[in-house]
Amino acid sequence: MVEACTDFSFILNGRNVCVSGEPPQTTLLDFVRAQGLTGAKEGCAEGECGACAVLMVGPGAAFRSVNSCLIPLPAAAQQEIYTAEGLAESGKLADVQRAMAERGGSQCGYCTPGFAVSMFAEQCRAPQGQRDVHALGGNLCRCTGYRPIRDALESLGPPLPKPVAKQAQAVYYRTNAGRYSRPSTLRECLDLAAEDPFARYVAGNTDLGVLTNLRDARYAHLIGVESVAELREFSDSAGAVEIGAALTLSEISEKWHDVPAVFREWLGLFASILIRNRATVGGNLVTASPIGDSAPLLLALDAEVRITGLSGERTVPLNEFFRAYRQTALEPGELLRSIVIPKPFPRFIRFYKVAKRRLDDISTVAAGIAMDRDASGRVRRVRLAFGGVAATPLRAGDAEDALEATEFAPSDVERARETLRRTLRPIDDHRGSAAYRVAMAQSLIDKFRYEEMA
Repeated sequence: MVEACTDFSFILNGRNVCVSGEPPQTTLLDFVRAQGLTGAKEGCAEGECGACAVLMVGPGAAFRSVNSCLIPLPAAAQQEIYTAEGLAESGKLADVQRAMAERGGSQCGYCTPGFAVSMFAEQCRAPQGQRDVHALGGNLCRCTGYRPIRDALESLGPPLPKPVAKQAQAVYYRTNAGRYSRPSTLRECLDLAAEDPFARYVAGNTDLGVLTNLRDARYAHLIGVESVAELREFSDSAGAVEIGAALTLSEISEKWHDVPAVFREWLGLFASILIRNRATVGGNLVTASPIGDSAPLLLALDAEVRITGLSGERTVPLNEFFRAYRQTALEPGELLRSIVIPKPFPRFIRFYKVAKRRLDDISTVAAGIAMDRDASGRVRRVRLAFGGVAATPLRAGDAEDALEATEFAPSDVERARETLRRTLRPIDDHRGSAAYRVAMAQSLIDKFRYEEMA
């Protein structure tokens, strides 16, 4: 049994701040505002507007912009955090703040601090002239217009010195309102979960945080896994790519040097940088959302998941991992350790996302499609995986069978389309009707054929 503490500290705008007695699910946003740092604001409480953005010094000696409304306060223990107020030094505005003011990028000012934070992180990341305006994709402005904000970003000078990142240590925090544990080893995670049947694992908190903020969900004991070394491993061998379940999406893109183009495109469609700096593929799979963006692509690549518990480790094909709506093959206390993607990859792979906005939006329908042909040009293997068309992400096995060993001609695609019409059972909701979802899934096969034949 690990003895829990009743306080912890972290660095906030360069000074040490001690936290004592705060409920574990107090957000970092609420805490910094209570300190008088009101530049960060709550806009949506679910990570879509960026008004709450702050900087976190993360692995790789980088400033990472994150949504403070989705970070449980104890997750900041031993971390280094900067708000918009911390960008200025000795009363002198930082480059990003001055550029926003001089170029008219601020009007009502509500969103401006969040933009400044994201711009500061991008200035530190990329050389002058190579800054990506998509770094601001998680920040919304309702009144000024985006051109002066873009101009401010492009005007920034050379990159600033990178911070010295520290590895966060284990934290065990307890109050009358609940517990938050951040162990440093896999065994500690499993032991904590075995001791407390009410414990729940959490990684980036980008899903649970929304439930906390908008549905008033409370958890007696959260076990944060972001500091567990065994869950942060990455390997790229001749036989497979293995991704640790606690690696953030941003870290995956940095570690996977020869990442296939389809993964770069997929990452760019996955929420915003603010979310990708905290969210993990492991967490996205474990939530088992039928519209999660990671499952369709990984299903199309025949990925497997490694699951660890006190009784040992087992490997489960991802196609068998999702059991029912928001339910997985994980047994109580078990933890998803990594995702294994076998090699060689299929010759032709595509990921498609149908949403109301192209970027930073929830999928109505998502699809991962992969195909290989044999020497004669016939389909040797095809995988059709979808999200948003059933209670779980799924492989459309009957439609795959309809395409196997065919020439992938229009008549073959039509048989697969008809099979989807008969076998898919999506729901009607505010994002799209069942008929619309089926029609989108069918049309994505047409799109895949067009691109594969081009």
